[in-house]
Amino acid sequence: DSFFELGGHSLLAIQLLERMRRQGWAVEVRTLFQHPRLGDFVAAMSAGGGGARAQVEVPRNGIPAQGCDAIEPGMLTLVALEEASIRAIEAAVPGGARNIQDIYPLAPLQEGILFHHLMQTEGDSYVTTLLLSFDTEARMRQFVASLDQVIARHDILRTAVLWEGLLNPVQVVYREAALPLEWLPPADGDAGDVASRLNAHVDASRYRIDVRRAPMIRAIAAHDADNGRWLLQLPSHHLALDHTSEELLIEEIALVLQGRQAELPEPVPFRRYVAQARLGMRPEEHEEFFRRMLGDVDEPTTPFGLSDVRLAGGRVAQARLLLDAALSLRLRQCAQRLGVSAATLFHLAWALVLGKTTGRDDVVFGTVLFGRMQGGQDAHRALGMFINTLPIRVRLGARALDVCLRETHATLSDLLHHEHAPLSLAQRCSALPGATPLFSAILNYRHSASREGEAHAQTWLGMDALEAVERTNYPFTLNVNDQAEGFELVVQVEQSIDVQRMAGFMRSAVCGIVDGLDAKAKVAACDLDLLDESERGRLWSWGVEPAAWGDEGAVHRRIEAQARRDPDAVALVFGERSLSYGELNA
Repeated sequence: DSFFELGGHSLLAIQLLERMRRQGWAVEVRTLFQHPRLGDFVAAMSAGGGGARAQVEVPRNGIPAQGCDAIEPGMLTLVALEEASIRAIEAAVPGGARNIQDIYPLAPLQEGILFHHLMQTEGDSYVTTLLLSFDTEARMRQFVASLDQVIARHDILRTAVLWEGLLNPVQVVYREAALPLEWLPPADGDAGDVASRLNAHVDASRYRIDVRRAPMIRAIAAHDADNGRWLLQLPSHHLALDHTSEELLIEEIALVLQGRQAELPEPVPFRRYVAQARLGMRPEEHEEFFRRMLGDVDEPTTPFGLSDVRLAGGRVAQARLLLDAALSLRLRQCAQRLGVSAATLFHLAWALVLGKTTGRDDVVFGTVLFGRMQGGQDAHRALGMFINTLPIRVRLGARALDVCLRETHATLSDLLHHEHAPLSLAQRCSALPGATPLFSAILNYRHSASREGEAHAQTWLGMDALEAVERTNYPFTLNVNDQAEGFELVVQVEQSIDVQRMAGFMRSAVCGIVDGLDAKAKVAACDLDLLDESERGRLWSWGVEPAAWGDEGAVHRRIEAQARRDPDAVALVFGERSLSYGELNA
């Protein structure tokens, strides 16, 4: 039996390997992905090639558990800080030293997210919002109180990020960080419905969370009297939570609301992951791997020429597309038959889309890695920012689809070994100049954990989730939500691009791969066509009757005339640059 044929995926893999670890078997996750069949997996383990690298011995926190009036440098076991820096941190924390539980560095992706947070003076691409509705104010307040209890349990939810006056940024864990309930300011005149005003209040193009104060979550309420409900907006920062953590957070809130606090698992300190990520592998090992992958890449992969990777969240358009059940089943069967994950097939499909939108047959894009594979003990149930974005290279061209699929799977398996490498390190390993982005497109494949629907149904009575919004700084993004029964594609692109067409391209790529793998003859990746019938028909129609042009003089004379009539009108657009007729005629 194959791990993938049995429905295996990254969430199950980490749970399986954790159970094996507790039985005395330390195995690296890439061994499972490279040898998904049970017999091969056992053989690899027996041959000694599957052993996991040693877990980092996480030093104990040296700050006294009961608190202290002044933190000394020797108390900090994961970061080296001079006394002046510690005093500055104490001054920045409400309650001073006595309210500081721990201080340690940022994890790899946290460093990148903080960089973009600081670069954006207005708005923030990494603020995620969740709009909830309640039938009564009391039920809404009960939810916020339950969230407050969960915040008290987990270090990362009581964490602030500080950088001012410090050599390197650090995260500071408060002992106490209550979540205050804010209220939406009243509207002036007729300012639209309450839900729209609440969403506008936290719009990514304007709204920012001060990450220097914990918790990095906000609770903003409003009374929607016209609809007989109370609304709660919960913006949170990606510095604190990833998608898996958000699901774990909701599960814990459900248990608290049911009065089942005794069933809550022991919280997993985020410092374990930080130690594993920063100390688990030497930078030279990461560099060697990425130089082999990217050393000869001298051109960035930027679909439609979109190269701005500091995109503000408000400049993004989004489309959602559910793959039908029949296509989803065929996709899973193809992946299982070839001994790869469904995620691998989506990575190849996204590579095909990027190949068509860049005119290249050798593409690089960012893939969002789970980050918990080597995240330390019990990482699968820890809250925090574990994910990491790293480059993956896919060569297309005349290669057969099954060859491309297996190569992509092998690259993804190898990437798991380096899931904690900083993106900046990986990008330095290419042949591109330092300031040039390696890629501007990313793929985030994630599993939506199944809910105990009947068990929690009573808990959510009187409450509805209305809308959830998340963004990145990249102008060309695909989120694939594996929902067990099917797949949801969430495409986010810079607003100058038709996002519905991009979603259609992705569906065409998935269909083309599945059809090609099911075909008896080998199909080359370059032979797949992403245009649907309507777009293909439009192209044909343009060449049926050549347009007749009048004798209106030379082109440059017509430009001069237009410049005299309307010099400020846009004449040319290239990427994000434009020229007016006046500028063109200058």
